[in-house]
Amino acid sequence: MIVLGIESSCDETGIALYHSEKGLLAHTLHSQVEIHAEYGGVVPELASRDHIRYLTPLLEQALAQAGLDKSAIDGVAYTAGPGLIGALMSGAAFGRSLAWALDVPAVEVHHMEGHLLAPMLEDNAPAFPFVALLVSGGHTLLAYVKGVGQYQLLGQSLDDAAGEAFDKTAKLLGLGYPGGPALAALAEKGRPGVYRFPRPMIDRPGLDFSFSGLKTFALNTMQSAAEDGALAEQVKADISLAFEEAVVDTLKIKCRRAIEQQHCKTLVIAGGVGANKRLRAELAKMIQQAGGELYYPRIEFCTDNGAMIAQAGCMRLMAGETQPLEIDARARWSMQDLPAI
Repeated sequence: MIVLGIESSCDETGIALYHSEKGLLAHTLHSQVEIHAEYGGVVPELASRDHIRYLTPLLEQALAQAGLDKSAIDGVAYTAGPGLIGALMSGAAFGRSLAWALDVPAVEVHHMEGHLLAPMLEDNAPAFPFVALLVSGGHTLLAYVKGVGQYQLLGQSLDDAAGEAFDKTAKLLGLGYPGGPALAALAEKGRPGVYRFPRPMIDRPGLDFSFSGLKTFALNTMQSAAEDGALAEQVKADISLAFEEAVVDTLKIKCRRAIEQQHCKTLVIAGGVGANKRLRAELAKMIQQAGGELYYPRIEFCTDNGAMIAQAGCMRLMAGETQPLEIDARARWSMQDLPAI
Protein backbone atom coordinates (compact mmCIF):
# COMPACT_ATOMS: atom_id res chain seq x y z
CA MET A 1 0.00 0.00 0.00
CA ILE A 2 1.35 3.45 -0.97
CA VAL A 3 0.16 6.27 1.28
CA LEU A 4 0.47 9.99 0.67
CA GLY A 5 1.17 11.95 3.88
CA ILE A 6 0.37 15.64 4.28
CA GLU A 7 1.59 17.82 7.17
CA SER A 8 0.41 21.43 7.52
CA SER A 9 -0.24 22.00 11.23
CA CYS A 10 1.92 25.11 11.65
CA ASP A 11 4.68 26.72 9.58
CA GLU A 12 6.09 23.81 7.55
CA THR A 13 4.46 22.11 4.59
CA GLY A 14 5.44 18.45 4.32
CA ILE A 15 4.53 15.86 1.68
CA ALA A 16 5.71 12.23 1.68
CA LEU A 17 5.02 8.88 0.07
CA TYR A 18 5.24 5.78 2.25
CA HIS A 19 5.06 2.12 1.20
CA SER A 20 3.62 -0.34 3.71
CA GLU A 21 6.42 -2.85 2.99
CA LYS A 22 9.30 -0.81 1.56
CA GLY A 23 9.03 2.15 3.92
CA LEU A 24 9.61 5.77 2.96
CA LEU A 25 9.71 6.36 -0.80
CA ALA A 26 10.02 10.15 -0.97
CA HIS A 27 9.53 13.27 1.12
CA THR A 28 9.57 17.00 0.40
CA LEU A 29 9.37 19.94 2.77
CA HIS A 30 8.91 23.69 2.60
CA SER A 31 9.73 25.87 5.62
CA GLN A 32 8.09 29.24 6.19
CA VAL A 33 10.85 30.59 8.44
CA GLU A 34 11.68 33.53 6.15
CA ILE A 35 8.03 34.61 5.99
CA HIS A 36 7.52 34.70 9.74
CA ALA A 37 11.01 35.87 10.79
CA GLU A 38 10.22 39.59 10.42
CA TYR A 39 7.26 39.19 12.77
CA GLY A 40 9.19 37.23 15.40
CA GLY A 41 6.72 34.34 15.32
CA VAL A 42 4.15 32.49 13.23
CA VAL A 43 1.38 34.58 11.67
CA PRO A 44 -1.51 32.09 11.20
CA GLU A 45 -3.08 33.73 8.15
CA LEU A 46 0.25 33.89 6.31
CA ALA A 47 0.94 30.26 7.24
CA SER A 48 -2.37 29.10 5.78
CA ARG A 49 -1.83 30.94 2.51
CA ASP A 50 1.67 29.57 2.12
CA HIS A 51 0.49 25.98 2.66
CA ILE A 52 -2.01 26.43 -0.16
CA ARG A 53 0.73 27.83 -2.38
CA TYR A 54 3.11 24.88 -1.89
CA LEU A 55 0.97 21.74 -1.45
CA THR A 56 0.62 20.94 -5.15
CA PRO A 57 4.27 21.66 -6.14
CA LEU A 58 5.53 19.55 -3.22
CA LEU A 59 3.24 16.69 -4.20
CA GLU A 60 4.59 16.81 -7.75
CA GLN A 61 8.18 16.80 -6.41
CA ALA A 62 7.52 13.80 -4.18
CA LEU A 63 5.92 11.83 -7.01
CA ALA A 64 8.89 12.66 -9.25
CA GLN A 65 11.34 11.53 -6.54
CA ALA A 66 9.54 8.21 -6.20
CA GLY A 67 9.06 7.81 -9.95
CA LEU A 68 5.30 7.45 -9.49
CA ASP A 69 2.08 8.85 -10.89
CA LYS A 70 -0.83 9.99 -8.74
CA SER A 71 -2.68 6.86 -9.78
CA ALA A 72 -0.20 4.81 -7.67
CA ILE A 73 -1.50 6.37 -4.45
CA ASP A 74 -3.61 3.87 -2.47
CA GLY A 75 -4.53 6.13 0.43
CA VAL A 76 -4.14 9.67 1.78
CA ALA A 77 -3.24 10.66 5.35
CA TYR A 78 -3.32 14.25 6.54
CA THR A 79 -2.74 16.04 9.83
CA ALA A 80 -6.12 16.93 11.33
CA GLY A 81 -4.85 18.39 14.61
CA PRO A 82 -3.73 19.74 16.92
CA GLY A 83 -2.36 22.94 15.43
CA LEU A 84 -3.35 26.22 13.81
CA ILE A 85 -6.87 25.67 12.50
CA GLY A 86 -6.39 27.58 9.24
CA ALA A 87 -3.16 25.75 8.47
CA LEU A 88 -4.76 22.40 9.32
CA MET A 89 -7.76 23.14 7.09
CA SER A 90 -5.42 23.89 4.18
CA GLY A 91 -3.81 20.45 4.27
CA ALA A 92 -6.97 18.59 5.28
CA ALA A 93 -9.06 20.08 2.47
CA PHE A 94 -6.30 19.31 -0.04
CA GLY A 95 -5.83 15.75 1.21
CA ARG A 96 -9.49 14.81 1.57
CA SER A 97 -10.35 16.27 -1.84
CA LEU A 98 -7.46 14.45 -3.50
CA ALA A 99 -8.52 11.15 -1.91
CA TRP A 100 -12.07 11.69 -3.20
CA ALA A 101 -10.79 12.51 -6.71
CA LEU A 102 -8.56 9.41 -6.76
CA ASP A 103 -11.32 7.25 -5.18
CA VAL A 104 -8.99 6.04 -2.40
CA PRO A 105 -9.50 6.02 1.38
CA ALA A 106 -8.38 8.92 3.54
CA VAL A 107 -7.47 9.01 7.22
CA GLU A 108 -6.85 11.88 9.61
CA VAL A 109 -3.67 11.75 11.68
CA HIS A 110 -2.93 13.22 15.09
CA HIS A 111 0.13 15.46 14.77
CA MET A 112 1.70 14.27 18.02
CA GLU A 113 1.08 10.62 17.19
CA GLY A 114 3.05 11.25 14.02
CA HIS A 115 5.95 12.61 16.09
CA LEU A 116 5.71 9.77 18.61
CA LEU A 117 5.97 7.11 15.90
CA ALA A 118 8.64 8.96 13.87
CA PRO A 119 11.54 6.85 15.29
CA MET A 120 9.93 3.88 13.52
CA LEU A 121 10.98 5.44 10.22
CA GLU A 122 14.51 4.33 11.08
CA ASP A 123 15.99 0.87 10.46
CA ASN A 124 16.68 0.51 14.18
CA ALA A 125 13.13 1.09 15.41
CA PRO A 126 11.91 0.75 19.02
CA ALA A 127 9.57 -2.07 20.01
CA PHE A 128 6.47 -1.60 22.14
CA PRO A 129 6.10 -0.82 24.99
CA PHE A 130 8.19 2.28 25.59
CA VAL A 131 8.22 5.60 27.41
CA ALA A 132 8.08 8.58 25.07
CA LEU A 133 9.12 12.18 25.64
CA LEU A 134 7.29 14.40 23.15
CA VAL A 135 8.94 17.80 23.32
CA SER A 136 8.28 20.59 20.84
CA GLY A 137 7.28 24.23 20.52
CA GLY A 138 3.66 23.50 21.35
CA HIS A 139 3.78 20.37 23.49
CA THR A 140 5.83 18.76 26.25
CA LEU A 141 4.59 15.47 27.63
CA LEU A 142 5.60 12.03 28.80
CA ALA A 143 3.57 9.01 27.70
CA TYR A 144 3.70 5.26 28.18
CA VAL A 145 3.12 3.64 24.80
CA LYS A 146 1.83 0.07 24.65
CA GLY A 147 0.97 0.18 20.95
CA VAL A 148 -0.43 2.45 18.22
CA GLY A 149 -3.27 4.37 19.82
CA GLN A 150 -2.52 2.96 23.27
CA TYR A 151 -1.15 6.01 25.05
CA GLN A 152 -1.10 6.58 28.80
CA LEU A 153 -0.36 10.19 29.65
CA LEU A 154 2.19 10.31 32.47
CA GLY A 155 2.84 14.04 32.68
CA GLN A 156 2.70 17.24 30.68
CA SER A 157 3.60 20.91 30.82
CA LEU A 158 1.22 22.97 32.95
CA ASP A 159 2.11 26.18 31.08
CA ASP A 160 4.74 26.84 28.40
CA ALA A 161 6.06 23.88 26.43
CA ALA A 162 9.85 23.49 26.48
CA GLY A 163 10.20 24.67 22.89
CA GLU A 164 7.98 27.67 23.60
CA ALA A 165 10.16 28.60 26.58
CA PHE A 166 13.25 28.34 24.34
CA ASP A 167 11.67 30.64 21.75
CA LYS A 168 10.46 33.22 24.27
CA THR A 169 13.81 33.37 26.05
CA ALA A 170 15.61 33.69 22.73
CA LYS A 171 13.34 36.60 21.86
CA LEU A 172 14.23 38.31 25.15
CA LEU A 173 17.89 37.88 24.20
CA GLY A 174 17.24 39.43 20.80
CA LEU A 175 18.12 36.26 18.90
CA GLY A 176 15.31 36.41 16.35
CA TYR A 177 13.13 33.64 14.94
CA PRO A 178 13.22 30.66 15.16
CA GLY A 179 14.63 31.24 18.61
CA GLY A 180 15.21 27.72 19.96
CA PRO A 181 17.98 26.67 17.56
CA ALA A 182 19.60 30.13 17.83
CA LEU A 183 19.69 29.93 21.62
CA ALA A 184 21.14 26.40 21.52
CA ALA A 185 23.86 27.55 19.12
CA LEU A 186 24.75 30.52 21.32
CA ALA A 187 24.79 28.27 24.40
CA GLU A 188 27.75 26.41 22.90
CA LYS A 189 29.81 29.57 23.50
CA GLY A 190 28.65 29.93 27.10
CA ARG A 191 30.86 29.45 30.16
CA PRO A 192 29.68 26.73 32.55
CA GLY A 193 28.82 27.81 36.07
CA VAL A 194 28.55 31.55 35.47
CA TYR A 195 24.78 31.39 36.03
CA ARG A 196 22.56 28.68 37.46
CA PHE A 197 18.86 28.56 36.73
CA PRO A 198 16.30 26.63 38.81
CA ARG A 199 15.09 23.18 37.76
CA PRO A 200 11.30 23.66 38.03
CA MET A 201 9.10 21.09 39.77
CA ILE A 202 11.84 18.50 40.33
CA ASP A 203 11.28 18.71 44.10
CA ARG A 204 7.65 17.66 43.70
CA PRO A 205 6.34 14.15 43.03
CA GLY A 206 4.86 13.42 39.63
CA LEU A 207 5.87 13.92 36.03
CA ASP A 208 4.36 17.28 35.10
CA PHE A 209 6.48 20.17 33.80
CA SER A 210 6.48 23.95 34.16
CA PHE A 211 8.78 26.15 32.10
CA SER A 212 7.20 29.61 32.22
CA GLY A 213 9.13 30.52 35.38
CA LEU A 214 12.44 29.94 33.63
CA LYS A 215 11.59 32.67 31.15
CA THR A 216 10.94 35.10 34.04
CA PHE A 217 14.17 34.02 35.77
CA ALA A 218 16.05 34.64 32.51
CA LEU A 219 14.53 38.11 32.19
CA ASN A 220 15.52 39.02 35.76
CA THR A 221 19.04 37.71 35.13
CA MET A 222 19.34 39.79 31.97
CA GLN A 223 18.18 42.94 33.75
CA SER A 224 20.73 42.38 36.54
CA ALA A 225 23.56 41.70 34.10
CA ALA A 226 22.84 44.54 31.68
CA GLU A 227 25.22 47.48 31.53
CA ASP A 228 23.74 50.72 30.23
CA GLY A 229 20.69 48.74 29.18
CA ALA A 230 22.63 46.31 26.99
CA LEU A 231 24.01 42.78 27.37
CA ALA A 232 27.48 41.79 26.26
CA GLU A 233 27.55 38.90 23.76
CA GLN A 234 29.43 36.66 26.21
CA VAL A 235 26.80 37.34 28.87
CA LYS A 236 24.08 36.36 26.39
CA ALA A 237 25.95 33.13 25.71
CA ASP A 238 26.35 32.42 29.44
CA ILE A 239 22.63 32.99 30.06
CA SER A 240 21.73 30.81 27.07
CA LEU A 241 23.86 27.98 28.44
CA ALA A 242 22.36 28.25 31.94
CA PHE A 243 18.83 28.26 30.50
CA GLU A 244 19.48 25.28 28.23
CA GLU A 245 21.08 23.31 31.07
CA ALA A 246 18.04 23.95 33.27
CA VAL A 247 15.56 22.75 30.65
CA VAL A 248 17.62 19.69 29.72
CA ASP A 249 18.23 18.69 33.35
CA THR A 250 14.52 19.00 34.13
CA LEU A 251 13.56 16.84 31.16
CA LYS A 252 16.24 14.28 32.06
CA ILE A 253 15.11 14.01 35.68
CA LYS A 254 11.48 13.52 34.69
CA CYS A 255 12.41 10.93 32.04
CA ARG A 256 14.40 8.97 34.63
CA ARG A 257 11.39 9.03 36.96
CA ALA A 258 9.11 7.86 34.14
CA ILE A 259 11.16 4.82 33.15
CA GLU A 260 11.56 3.85 36.81
CA GLN A 261 7.84 4.29 37.47
CA GLN A 262 6.83 2.22 34.43
CA HIS A 263 9.60 -0.37 34.89
CA CYS A 264 10.45 0.22 31.23
CA LYS A 265 13.98 0.82 29.99
CA THR A 266 13.13 1.88 26.44
CA LEU A 267 12.95 5.66 25.97
CA VAL A 268 11.89 7.49 22.80
CA ILE A 269 12.49 11.21 22.17
CA ALA A 270 10.35 12.93 19.54
CA GLY A 271 9.45 16.47 18.50
CA GLY A 272 11.45 19.48 17.41
CA VAL A 273 13.32 20.00 20.70
CA GLY A 274 14.39 16.35 20.37
CA ALA A 275 16.99 17.64 17.90
CA ASN A 276 18.77 19.53 20.70
CA LYS A 277 22.33 18.16 21.02
CA ARG A 278 22.60 18.64 24.78
CA LEU A 279 19.26 16.91 25.38
CA ARG A 280 20.25 13.90 23.28
CA ALA A 281 23.63 13.61 24.96
CA GLU A 282 22.26 13.88 28.51
CA LEU A 283 19.44 11.43 27.91
CA ALA A 284 21.88 9.00 26.30
CA LYS A 285 24.05 9.10 29.45
CA MET A 286 21.03 8.66 31.70
CA ILE A 287 19.57 5.71 29.80
CA GLN A 288 22.98 4.02 29.58
CA GLN A 289 23.36 4.25 33.36
CA ALA A 290 19.87 2.74 33.70
CA GLY A 291 20.80 -0.15 31.39
CA GLY A 292 18.20 0.87 28.82
CA GLU A 293 18.01 2.02 25.20
CA LEU A 294 17.33 5.43 23.65
CA TYR A 295 15.61 5.95 20.28
CA TYR A 296 14.94 9.06 18.24
CA PRO A 297 14.38 9.93 14.58
CA ARG A 298 17.03 11.53 12.40
CA ILE A 299 17.19 15.34 12.71
CA GLU A 300 15.06 16.02 9.60
CA PHE A 301 12.20 13.99 11.07
CA CYS A 302 12.30 15.66 14.50
CA THR A 303 10.63 18.80 13.20
CA ASP A 304 7.27 18.73 11.38
CA ASN A 305 7.34 16.61 8.23
CA GLY A 306 5.12 14.59 5.94
CA ALA A 307 7.01 11.31 6.43
CA MET A 308 5.78 10.83 9.99
CA ILE A 309 2.20 11.54 8.91
CA ALA A 310 2.41 9.12 5.97
CA GLN A 311 3.77 6.35 8.22
CA ALA A 312 1.19 6.85 11.01
CA GLY A 313 -1.57 7.12 8.41
CA CYS A 314 -0.42 3.93 6.71
CA MET A 315 -0.63 2.05 10.01
CA ARG A 316 -4.20 3.21 10.54
CA LEU A 317 -5.30 2.63 6.95
CA MET A 318 -3.84 -0.89 7.04
CA ALA A 319 -5.91 -1.49 10.18
CA GLY A 320 -9.06 -0.51 8.27
CA GLU A 321 -9.52 3.00 9.63
CA THR A 322 -10.92 5.57 7.17
CA GLN A 323 -12.32 9.10 7.25
CA PRO A 324 -15.82 9.85 5.85
CA LEU A 325 -16.28 12.44 3.11
CA GLU A 326 -15.92 15.37 5.49
CA ILE A 327 -13.16 17.54 6.92
CA ASP A 328 -12.82 17.44 10.69
CA ALA A 329 -9.71 19.47 11.54
CA ARG A 330 -9.35 20.60 15.15
CA ALA A 331 -7.00 22.96 16.96
CA ARG A 332 -7.07 20.84 20.14
CA TRP A 333 -7.12 17.05 20.19
CA SER A 334 -6.07 14.72 22.99
CA MET A 335 -4.01 11.68 22.02
CA GLN A 336 -5.96 9.68 24.57
CA ASP A 337 -9.05 10.05 22.35
CA LEU A 338 -7.37 8.05 19.58
CA PRO A 339 -8.62 4.51 18.89
CA ALA A 340 -6.15 1.67 19.40
CA ILE A 341 -5.24 -0.50 16.42
